[in-house]
Amino acid sequence: MSTGQLKRNTLIGLVVSLLLAIGKFLAGVLGHSSALIADAVESLADTVGSIVVWQGFRVASREPDEDHPYGYGRAETMSALTVGALLVIAAAYIVVRAFAEILTPHAAPHPWTLLVLVGVIITKELLFRVVLRGADELRSDAARADAWHHRSDAITSAAAFLGVSVAIWGPSRLDMPRLVLADEVAAILASGVILLTGIRLMRPAIRELLDATSAPLVSAVRATAAAVDGVRLVEKLHARKSGRGFLLDMHLHVDPTLDVRTAHALAGKVKATVKAAHPEVVHVLIHVEPDESRP
Repeated sequence: MSTGQLKRNTLIGLVVSLLLAIGKFLAGVLGHSSALIADAVESLADTVGSIVVWQGFRVASREPDEDHPYGYGRAETMSALTVGALLVIAAAYIVVRAFAEILTPHAAPHPWTLLVLVGVIITKELLFRVVLRGADELRSDAARADAWHHRSDAITSAAAFLGVSVAIWGPSRLDMPRLVLADEVAAILASGVILLTGIRLMRPAIRELLDATSAPLVSAVRATAAAVDGVRLVEKLHARKSGRGFLLDMHLHVDPTLDVRTAHALAGKVKATVKAAHPEVVHVLIHVEPDESRP
């Protein structure tokens, strides 16, 4: 899958999320469902999130320049962090609104609102699977955040479906009038899932912005570099993620009798070998040192 296809998936998700947000809000108002209205707010967060991700892709696709020699990959990281933050904000809003509705007496939602929720759940789950597949293929944290945004919307809609169902039929069939509040309780429970999803998406983005190393990649690259003829020791090796690629800093110990030209050629060979074996590596900086541990 290409970057262009990722952008197209994001654009489709943007349009669909916007239409669903409008539809759910109108259905919530006309059908008297606070959970559906809260769900519409979460869909609106989806829409804003898709816009952020779209912009992140656009900026991240720029070629490196004089001011940004390492490229613009972290634009995707920033967009992933923003989407995660939007989920946290949406979760907080849903909780506040649900508690306000609990304190205000109201009638049960209309039964037809359940059909709206079923359509939303199916649509959002399909979007989640399509966008996540592309994100995994291109190792895009921003696209992955966008995909999970769709999944979180499906979760809130499923919780709203359960809550609305109980609120509609529970009071009459079980003779428990207070079950009308199941609408709001479901929204609160769903907000917890949204909150956890937002935190889970923000964590890798924060790690990337703080230049956290990738231990699995470091181990694999170390073995690859050490196997190149002429390399005596891979002393230091750091890997940091930038967008969908990794930037490496490596210290190699070589025969101290090598001249500069030969040592430079060896470093170039190591760089080419590493990039060929590990396509996710986009930049390698190698510092060559004389190995004094043996003659």
